[in-house]
Parts: sequence; C-alpha cells; structure tokens
Amino acid sequence: METNSQLKVLEGQLRDCFARVVWTHKTHEKCADIMFAKHNAIKLWQVILSGVTTTSLLINVFGKLQWVTIISALLSASLFAINLFVKGHDFGEIAKKHADAASDLWLVREKYFSLLVDLKMGTLDLDEIRAQRDLLLGQLGNCYKGSPRTRNKAYQKASKALKVNEELTLSDEEIDRFLPAELKRGTVGQSSNES
Repeated sequence: METNSQLKVLEGQLRDCFARVVWTHKTHEKCADIMFAKHNAIKLWQVILSGVTTTSLLINVFGKLQWVTIISALLSASLFAINLFVKGHDFGEIAKKHADAASDLWLVREKYFSLLVDLKMGTLDLDEIRAQRDLLLGQLGNCYKGSPRTRNKAYQKASKALKVNEELTLSDEEIDRFLPAELKRGTVGQSSNES
C-alpha cells in the first residue's frame, strides 16, 4: 500500500541521486576539458620545439655558430623531456575517457529526471518506481566503474559552472525559445505570435 510518506522518502532519495549525478556529470565534462587543454598544449609545444630545434640546427650547419649549437641542444633536451613526460601520460586518451563517462552519466541523469517526473505525475506505482530506481543504480554503478577518477580542479570548475554560471539551469523564457508555440509557457511565444 502506497502512502504519501513512502513516496516522499523515495522522491527524496531519487532527488539526491539525481543531484549527485548532475555534479559528477559536470565534473567529468570539466575533467575532459582540462585534459584536452593539456593534450593540445603539449602537442603545440612539441611542434614548436621541434620546429625551432630543426631550424637552429639548419642554421648551424650553414653558419657554424657556437651559440646556435647551444640553443639547439637546450631545445632538443626540452623536447626530449616533454616527450619523456608524455610517454607516461596520454592526456588525449584520459580526456576521451572523461568525455565518455560524462556522456554515459548524461543518459543516467536524464533517466533520473524522467523518473522524478513520472513520480510527480503519479503514473507509476511504488514497486515500479523502486524497480526503475534499482535499475538506474546498476547503470550508475557501471558508469562509475568504467570512469577515470576526477580531479579537484575539475570539481571546482564544475561547482562554478553549476552554481555561478547556472549551466544546467534554464528560465522559462530560455526554454520557450527552443519550443514550438504549442509548448511555450511564457510571454516570449505569445508576443512573437501576436506581432
């Protein structure tokens, strides 16, 4: 037998799970951004150092300048150090894993959201809600199992994105801009239809 208190407790748990998935999803997105930026910066420095080293060596071949040889050696050593560092860290692959985790978490997040909507609408009974919740917990566990660990810097960026920039929050007016007139709530759709 369903009681309002049982539904309220279940809703509280689903809301909590939804919120945690929102944070984790955004944190993985920010981790992916950070890792892609590192990957691109390292690749850029590899190209720059390689180009300057090659150019300075060519200048030295034709000019026999001692200082150019020293600069070439320093640049070559710097390039070697970067390559040695990159050998143990594939930032591009790590970024892809974070992006994949964020993608998987997005789907789970949307399923939690839909389940909360169904709960509010009263379209599911208590047993159906529990069954879907348990299924989602299994899917969420699989997402976490296959995802890389997040970093504090990414969490801080996710926090700013969600709290300050409100990246997951849309006003009725913003939502109305993407919807046909029949689905609009605010005055945006009404004023555009009247003019």
